Amino acid sequence: MAQDVHFEIKKRSPLPLIIAVVAVVAIAVGAYYLALNPKSDTVVFGETLKVHFEPTMAGEEHIIKFVSEHIAPDYGIKLEAVGLQDPVQSNRAVADGDYAATIYQHQWWLKQVVDANGFELTSTFPIYQWGFGIYSERYKSIDDLPEGAVIAVPNDGANQGQALWLLERQGLIGLNKQVEPRTAKLRDIAENPRKFEFKELELMTLPRVLDSVDAAIGYISEFDSGKVAREKGILFPQAPRTFASQLVIGTKFLNDPQIKKLQQAFADPRLDEYLKTTDDPLVAGVFTAVSEN
Repeated sequence: MAQDVHFEIKKRSPLPLIIAVVAVVAIAVGAYYLALNPKSDTVVFGETLKVHFEPTMAGEEHIIKFVSEHIAPDYGIKLEAVGLQDPVQSNRAVADGDYAATIYQHQWWLKQVVDANGFELTSTFPIYQWGFGIYSERYKSIDDLPEGAVIAVPNDGANQGQALWLLERQGLIGLNKQVEPRTAKLRDIAENPRKFEFKELELMTLPRVLDSVDAAIGYISEFDSGKVAREKGILFPQAPRTFASQLVIGTKFLNDPQIKKLQQAFADPRLDEYLKTTDDPLVAGVFTAVSEN
């Protein structure tokens, strides 16, 4: 006996197709937006700008705080001091716009970092200079250093040049005239009448070895951090302007309105006046106003 077979044809809902179309359109729109606005160009600096300092140099943080409290409000911005020990990571953060700027390096140290890593960074202008000098546990003046004295100097190129240039300016050594003084290395010493012996060491280890050498040359801030009394300093000449600390900014952000305000704040003459008159022990003598030469 034949059975009736009934077929029921249901109309398919258009919802899945609509969802699929919407998803495709959303993806396309998103891809188009990212193409026009790559992540590296979408950094938006707000009212508060992060400025990096070298954490072993506490006075740098005080400089940022002074600008933040007494100068930045006049330019419509706020500053947040951030310390990060790694110079490569801190410079990368500035190049990427995670930080607005960094204040801890002179242009020649920055060049070393940029050459090694390819960061897009710009030294805008000098903002202060580090006190730099010669320390000794054994002698009271530079003239007391005996013939053959062992002198410790920084082993990195940028700061070794500053140390040797200091000695040349004092008439203690002579450098090869074919070499620019700021780039000088130990091999470039052409005259050494007192037969000094030089020991190359990491910048931050210099305070710890002071009792094992006749003298050491470095930044006052490093010796302060190492609990070496200022009285142990036997010469504190003015460092050349070329070694002044720079306000360093990510190159692609130089024309950002907030970054321009930041530059104006650090260029304000009130910062120089603060450096010349402050009695803050972490700043006075450690950081000085930028010299003329």
